[in-house]
Amino acid sequence: MILHHMPMSAPCRFVRLLLAEYGVEAQLHEERPWERRPEFLAMNPAGTIPVLVAEAGVPLSGAHPIAEYLDETRGVMARERRLMPDYPLERAEVRRLVDWFIVKLEADVTRALVRERIDKLAMPAELGGGAPDSGAMRAARANIRQHLRYLNWLAGTRDWLGAPSISAADIAAGAAVSILDYMGEIDWSGVPQARDWYTRMKSRPSFRPLLADRVRGLTPVSHYADLDF
Repeated sequence: MILHHMPMSAPCRFVRLLLAEYGVEAQLHEERPWERRPEFLAMNPAGTIPVLVAEAGVPLSGAHPIAEYLDETRGVMARERRLMPDYPLERAEVRRLVDWFIVKLEADVTRALVRERIDKLAMPAELGGGAPDSGAMRAARANIRQHLRYLNWLAGTRDWLGAPSISAADIAAGAAVSILDYMGEIDWSGVPQARDWYTRMKSRPSFRPLLADRVRGLTPVSHYADLDF
């Protein structure tokens, strides 16, 4: 398999973690969507990431379809390691939280901060590169507090975020939070339950490749790869 991704994309990190949790090896190909490569657009005319080239070279586009595909082809055989629960109402809750962390949090916070702090450094001026927009970053940072409070509540009232055992909801949240943590955008002192939950998440073997990620031009905070902060 080949995963077309960007290292600081929450939907892409979500898929990377799912693959690792299920023990599926995939070659990583960093894709810059703004370049709109014809070969990439032939696989996904929308020009969005992630795209997983699966068996027989068939491209699967979007984190949600890829997650469903992996659940149906790997999860059903994983038994107690399956990342989707058995009961329909629990599955619905997991899907809701996956959407919350890789769609809503991405739109409210992560995408803007990554674009302004990381992507613009790699983008040519004619495609939007240049100095970061301080207003966009300020608005995104204002939204972080609401999301952290919600994550702290979830972690403080449940053993795992979306189901009795670890599920795709935890994987999605971990993917998104890891990006904000890399950039030093999270004040963990005010959300102890969220911090404890994230400590458990980044101690998982599937997280090791993410904790080894480094982005040119931006060094992670000192505790990023520290399993106990």
